Amino acid sequence: MPIRAEWRRQWSRARTRWALGLMVALPLIILIAFQFDNAGGDDNGGGEFGSLIDLATSGGLNFTLFCLYVSATFLLVVAVALFCGDTVASEAQWGSLRYLLAVPVPRARLVAVKLVVALGYSGLALVALAGTALAVGTARYGWEPLQSTVANEIAPGPGLLRLLGILGYLAVVLLVVAGLAFLLSVSTDAPLGAVGGAVLVWILSSILDQISALGVVRNLLPTHYSTAWLGLLSTPAQFDDIVKGTISAIVYATLFWSLAFWRFTRKDVTS
Repeated sequence: MPIRAEWRRQWSRARTRWALGLMVALPLIILIAFQFDNAGGDDNGGGEFGSLIDLATSGGLNFTLFCLYVSATFLLVVAVALFCGDTVASEAQWGSLRYLLAVPVPRARLVAVKLVVALGYSGLALVALAGTALAVGTARYGWEPLQSTVANEIAPGPGLLRLLGILGYLAVVLLVVAGLAFLLSVSTDAPLGAVGGAVLVWILSSILDQISALGVVRNLLPTHYSTAWLGLLSTPAQFDDIVKGTISAIVYATLFWSLAFWRFTRKDVTS
């Protein structure tokens, strides 16, 4: 079970190409929507979101930041859950998992290869979204300083570094989704259940995090520090919550992956 073989197998699946295609298409759709909005002379509805749209059209870096902002809380979560939640459960649903286990390869290696490939495609989805947004945004709006509603302008060079930092932090936070989806994937024969379960748990955690009555309990939720990347937009950058969020995400992801390996190596596979 070499990684390259599993990579080709997953690439041959329509859901992989559709998911990555959607990551590329989203910035283009947003760009077209902005063009129609400018032609119609709309005021973007006013308020905070209207201000974000105004910032999004002020440069390629800002356009990329806007695309990440609107997709980080749901679309990227679904994409990661799809890649990591479907990888084992789909084999079980098709009845091909027991044939893969017939290959003289340890179960731990089989599941490790599938996890590495799923994480690889998840990272590719994040890069495809940000890369496309930066390319089309810069082509349309130019190479301008990075701006936000909470800090002064950041020069394009340092702004790009801040943007890369945001991408890195989002990748770490999404490891929690990857871990939970993978755990569900090795525990069920229903891919939709694994993907949907991971997304629903993430949404539930986000809702609970808004309930201030929970007090310090909210700090233990996996989504509590999911927006800590906003600290990279302040001047100077704020890293306290980013460090806490990184530790939290790594702990949760490690726990979920450990349970997944433990479960799969002891599971009686009949599918």
